[in-house]
Amino acid sequence: MSETPAPPWRTRPRNRATRRPLSQQAVVDAALALINREGLGALSMRRVAQELGTGPASLYAHVSGKEELLELLVDRASAEIVVPDPEPDRWEEQIREVALQAYRVYATHTNLALASLATIPTGPNALRVTEGMLAILFAGGVPPRPAAWFLDRLFLYIAGDAYEGALYEEKVRASGQDRETWWAGLSQQLRTYYGGLPAGTYPNVTGHLDDLMEGGGDERFLFGVDLLVRGVATYVPAGREGGRAG
Repeated sequence: MSETPAPPWRTRPRNRATRRPLSQQAVVDAALALINREGLGALSMRRVAQELGTGPASLYAHVSGKEELLELLVDRASAEIVVPDPEPDRWEEQIREVALQAYRVYATHTNLALASLATIPTGPNALRVTEGMLAILFAGGVPPRPAAWFLDRLFLYIAGDAYEGALYEEKVRASGQDRETWWAGLSQQLRTYYGGLPAGTYPNVTGHLDDLMEGGGDERFLFGVDLLVRGVATYVPAGREGGRAG
């Protein structure tokens, strides 16, 4: 006997076989897809539930709320960062290498750069990175408190730089131009503007225009990291093996 079709005015039941099974991983995946598409401001438990085709209440069995979801998202990004085993004689170089990795991860996941500014990393991946970087700093002779505060300032710098880059990328997309064309146009406009300022009022700007305009991307980012690394290196006791002497 064939199945009797439902009347056309009746709501059709959803095919539950195609619904994605709920898990913490699925919730994080849906949240990541949402913010990549619509930005961090669109993130809410309700919107993530819509992404998964369910109600907000069903998410709370896997995530306690938006704050925990943000922490999980930041931790997801941290999974891509590889921290090497400490080499005392190369500790400064190793810190720079990890910092550049983190910068590129945040630059790829631009909305997570902003999310990281409002969350304290507690997930396994973020803790793995923190533990590994502390090991590098300690191997180089940096005392615990300067090492801890250095990491706090370093990741604030990384996230802020990556987020600024994300804002520029939005301007590039809005222009409809490719990145190289847009940046070349902006650079030329700035050179024309700064070069036309009255030299008597702005002698340092007009007299050193090339220095103000040169460099970008990784070059300027690593310059900032180098300033931070050199600063924390001053806390290494003089003559400490593996660390900087003075």
